[in-house]
Amino acid sequence: MLDKLATLADLIDGVAVAREIRAEVALDAAALIARGVTPGLTVVLVGEDPASAVYVASKEKACKEAGMNGETIRLSATTTQGELLAVIDRLNADPAVHGILVQMPVPKQIDPQAVILRISPDKDVDGFHPVNVGRVWIGDQTGFAPCTPAGVMVLLERAGVKVAGADAVVLGRSTIVGKPMTSLLVNASATVTVCHSRTANLAAQTRRADILIAAIGKPEFVTADMVKPGAVVIDVGINRVTDANAKNGYRLKGDVAFDAVRAVASKITPVPGGVGPMTIAMLLKNTVRAAQQREQQREQQRSEQHIQHPSVLHP
Repeated sequence: MLDKLATLADLIDGVAVAREIRAEVALDAAALIARGVTPGLTVVLVGEDPASAVYVASKEKACKEAGMNGETIRLSATTTQGELLAVIDRLNADPAVHGILVQMPVPKQIDPQAVILRISPDKDVDGFHPVNVGRVWIGDQTGFAPCTPAGVMVLLERAGVKVAGADAVVLGRSTIVGKPMTSLLVNASATVTVCHSRTANLAAQTRRADILIAAIGKPEFVTADMVKPGAVVIDVGINRVTDANAKNGYRLKGDVAFDAVRAVASKITPVPGGVGPMTIAMLLKNTVRAAQQREQQREQQRSEQHIQHPSVLHP
């Protein structure tokens, strides 16, 4: 039994890494504040979805803990698309707002893609605007990657996982995780295979992976026989599974059969406590970076204006 326990995969502690990121964000925010700029994130919540409300409240709290401005605009479930777009236009024009996030899902009368397209790419800290998708794909460091895959990359780095040259398999092709995850891994010099519901011989593909990213949205879908011995397994899934014995009537399960896979892998993220805490941490990091980039743009503009219209010195 002791030998078996000794071979269990090391846990990648997302809670600890997220705490480190948030501390770093607070330092960066303090440096900006010392220059007269307070990074600001505005979250727009349309409707009264309980889960969304809790999530939005946690974002606002995290902003304040980092010394940033965190504002939540709450709109009724009957808000029209035009009304929401008008709010976004106002936020785009507000220099005190560096990051804008419209909490999804939105009510059915609103087209989510129209919302995403309306947010200024320079304030799109969720990383969903096509401009940011393109920037991330080509490796442009000014682009904002979606927070969850960006958080996965930080977890890999701080766990000492060598990504360059590794065979990586991304299980899932969503625009929120799978596709941007692929971009980030490719830009980090991994060899990447993307698998999905129509992939033939799926287990044969996943067993090749040095790094396996599970983001398919099915509880305990990845079993031990799908994992290469010694692989690093990142579980992005957060699934509610009914459990009459649990306080809330459910338990959280990842996309990976954790206990079985931990006996095969070398490193693994737990659920909860793995990728999840990184999402808000990376949102704060993106917001501070948006503020930094905006200040850099302003400094460049001032420098260009000085060159074009230098002050006249009188003897």
